[in-house]
Amino acid sequence: MKNRYDIIIIGSGIVGSLTARYLSKYDISMLVIEKEADVGMNPSSANSAIIHAGYDPAPGTTKAAMNSAGNKIWHTLAPELGISFKSSGSYVVAIGSEELPRLRVLYEQGIANSIPGLKILSRDEFMTREPLINPAASGALWAPSAAVIDPFGAVLAAAENAVANGVDYLFETEFTDFITNNGRITGVKTNRGDFFCKWAINSAGIYSDSVAHKASTMENFAITPRKGSYLIFDPMKLSINNVLFPVPTEKGKGILVSTTTHGNVMIGPNNESCENKEDSATTSAGLDEVINGAKKLVPSIDPKNVIAVYAGIRASGNGARDFIIEAPKEIKGLLNICGIESPGFASAPAIALKAISLLDEAGANLKEKNEWNPVRRHTPHFHTLSLKDKAELVSKNPSYGRIVCRCEEITEGEIIDAMRSPVPARTYDGIKRRTWLGTGRCQGAFDYPRVMQIMARELNIPETAVTKKGKGSELVFRKTKEVPLS
Repeated sequence: MKNRYDIIIIGSGIVGSLTARYLSKYDISMLVIEKEADVGMNPSSANSAIIHAGYDPAPGTTKAAMNSAGNKIWHTLAPELGISFKSSGSYVVAIGSEELPRLRVLYEQGIANSIPGLKILSRDEFMTREPLINPAASGALWAPSAAVIDPFGAVLAAAENAVANGVDYLFETEFTDFITNNGRITGVKTNRGDFFCKWAINSAGIYSDSVAHKASTMENFAITPRKGSYLIFDPMKLSINNVLFPVPTEKGKGILVSTTTHGNVMIGPNNESCENKEDSATTSAGLDEVINGAKKLVPSIDPKNVIAVYAGIRASGNGARDFIIEAPKEIKGLLNICGIESPGFASAPAIALKAISLLDEAGANLKEKNEWNPVRRHTPHFHTLSLKDKAELVSKNPSYGRIVCRCEEITEGEIIDAMRSPVPARTYDGIKRRTWLGTGRCQGAFDYPRVMQIMARELNIPETAVTKKGKGSELVFRKTKEVPLS
């Protein structure tokens, strides 16, 4: 295994993977290390899936600049990388006359942040756009540049494009410390051995504080994890065409009701304190809070139509309300990217480009390759194809004619392709996130046995070694018929 690189990136979330993707255009060797079994398994795939317009951050902050720039980039980057993306626009909805003045404040912030197309709509104008909205709505702020995205698909696309351009990824590889020499970082220590580099980029998300502290930088900075829960609805029972925000408070943007690129309606998140950065469990109280908050916007929401719930952790910095992107003075060879909370996903491309600019200014001497391919070839989703295209695909590859997930019409061919891609799926959840298998009404109840058989065959492992999300999450531990008789 190669252990020497020009640059090592710690963390494969959206910021780390986009940084790797943009850096892959330069003539350097690069490694991305990730402690989980797949890319984007933490905040990058458990979030609101929204490319925020940029009216919310305070003018003059790094957050405001990155949000505005990142939003513009996504509109061209998503098609380039084959990412599911919908230019939906968004509304901030005022309920009652007392909330209406706040729309003007957000509008003025948006103008200061150079956000295009903002408009405050009257109640009558807005009500014609979303018939399910609370009749007590008094007006709305329309932001046409907002969009919805497949968040995991975006992380995967960036990573696959980076790999196609020569970047190495190592999973289940946990950072433990830096290797230094004469005040400069020269490598990283991991549970899989030492790897040496000229530069290290800390994009470890919820653990970016711990990584920074290992280099004796940002010693007063700490990530204070905040948990947000989400609920997903059966698309046959609830349909929303828009992204609907409540008027924000000092606690955050509030509980939204949103369309998604997959056609479901999503509501959330709330804002719960939690001590454990790995605590992504939902609670009854948290889910009730989300439902009640969403009903403020859409009173007809019925929890009986929920088909899935999940929670994500925000990488909020203690006392720091702005993004931190810096080459610390305390030590050379390091770039810290920390405190990337909302609107971090929308800002991610701009953050990556800012990080690369700082890296070059610090002496990385980046030189472009003669050849770089910015376009990522993505596998088609069978259920989106025309009947003619489906028949043609099945004639070329019969595995596409075998439906494994009935709810979402996912085929064996798609599962195999996910396991043979540039960043291959090695877990059930990895396949699920790539194909959308197991996300329908039955939530995988039908497909589990068949998927396990396919995974065991493709990975050349026993079915008892097939995992949900990595080591320690094995789906079965023996065959039923192997139960010993007492």
